[in-house]
Amino acid sequence: MKTISSDHLKRLLDSESGLTLLDVRTPVEFAEVHVPQAQNEPLDRFDPKSLLAAGRLSQDRSIYLLCRSGGRAAKAAEKLAREGFENAVVVEGGTLAWIEAGLPVNRSVVKVISLERQVRIAAGSLVLTGVLLANFIHPYFIGLSAFVGAGLVFAGITDWCGMGLLLAKLPWNSRKQP
Repeated sequence: MKTISSDHLKRLLDSESGLTLLDVRTPVEFAEVHVPQAQNEPLDRFDPKSLLAAGRLSQDRSIYLLCRSGGRAAKAAEKLAREGFENAVVVEGGTLAWIEAGLPVNRSVVKVISLERQVRIAAGSLVLTGVLLANFIHPYFIGLSAFVGAGLVFAGITDWCGMGLLLAKLPWNSRKQP
């Protein structure tokens, strides 16, 4: 997989017009802060064939991808590769690295909780709920905690998080913020 640093991408954006820069975070995350030239294409709805048909992607030009820290952008690059796009380039460190480099961003006054934090909050809440229910109601409720723990291990090994995909579809992650 090809990668590019934030600084190098900034120089390209300044020197070449019409570069394709896609941010694959949720619409709410994108609305909170994003690179000015980026277009939002959430990973859970990312469909290279549709974007090609709509004229938003070209198979003969580089497609620069970013997310919060690089994980979702890498997944989008994999989807592009499966569809025959050989020129996907992931921005190293994502939007966080872009901001850390002091490069310009568009910011909203609305603050949101990142999808990664939402997963940690939901997983922790489910584990705690399972432990409390097992302690006060019935011991079999410990299965809830075990299920969530197994899901976290699976997500760590495969880099695929079902809980994250479900949370991305919730209303507060789907609507655009003012």
